Amino acid sequence: MAAEPASSGTQTRVNSRRSYNVVHPVDIETPPLASPAPASSPDVYREVKHFKKWVVWLIPVFVVANVIMFIITMYVNNCPKNSINCIATFLGRFSFQPFKENPLLGPSSSALQKMGALDVNKVVHRHQGWLLITCNWLHGGVFHLLANMLSLLVIGYRLEQEFGFVRIGLLYVISGLGGSLLSSLFIQTNISVGASGALFGLLGAMLSELITNWTIYASKFGALFTLLIVIAINLAVGILPHVDNFAHIGGFLSGFFLGFVFLIRPQFGWVNQRYGPPGYASSQAKSKFKTYQCILWVLSVIILIVG
Repeated sequence: MAAEPASSGTQTRVNSRRSYNVVHPVDIETPPLASPAPASSPDVYREVKHFKKWVVWLIPVFVVANVIMFIITMYVNNCPKNSINCIATFLGRFSFQPFKENPLLGPSSSALQKMGALDVNKVVHRHQGWLLITCNWLHGGVFHLLANMLSLLVIGYRLEQEFGFVRIGLLYVISGLGGSLLSSLFIQTNISVGASGALFGLLGAMLSELITNWTIYASKFGALFTLLIVIAINLAVGILPHVDNFAHIGGFLSGFFLGFVFLIRPQFGWVNQRYGPPGYASSQAKSKFKTYQCILWVLSVIILIVG
């Protein structure tokens, strides 16, 4: 996708996109100037703001917040006081509920309800709408917490590095809300907790980002196939008992449409034209976004508003 090598020593540097065989071209080289610099002059690189690398801090903060919430939940649970046959009794009030009650090594359902688990009855009849948000920061047990936090680090770290904390933070929170809303429509007798809806939102955003920025990827189909396999496997996990797959689907759809809005990238022709060296002239003005990107952006905004 890179242009033919030019005699000018000025290049526009664009950071690589992904660590797994799907990358943007690393260097976009500009056509020669009217008065090209001597061949021996050093190359000059300019980082393009649209492709800059961000310092990752929000995703680790989310992980720490989830861990803290779990510790607080276990403190509130206080298994020795409310149950018998607790697991890991040497932990005192932080010990876990019996396996027959909670096989994930975690608190009781009543403790999760006290902390803000999603309970449709409370949302509808007691107008406790905040439960749609708080449930995304709670986890049913150690295994549940570890699985979600490892996934968040793997998926979220790269996305925040590429798109920044504002867009990824909004995407995470809104996707979690979308997962809670769909879950509350279909699961009305049980409580629901976990960050899975928000995580699936990040997966959905990765897919829509690949689609909307299709022309600036190198190994397009390989990336699409790999991503679809990962998504299919994660959705298949939702078939297991006690897994809220409606939250997964709701979060995925929310993140998928949000990705078209938040993660759209300008085309390299426009970037090369915009950030080229002084005296750079293009034979034809390039638009910042392709037509299909604009169409997907508008359709996604409409779907998100209507939905």
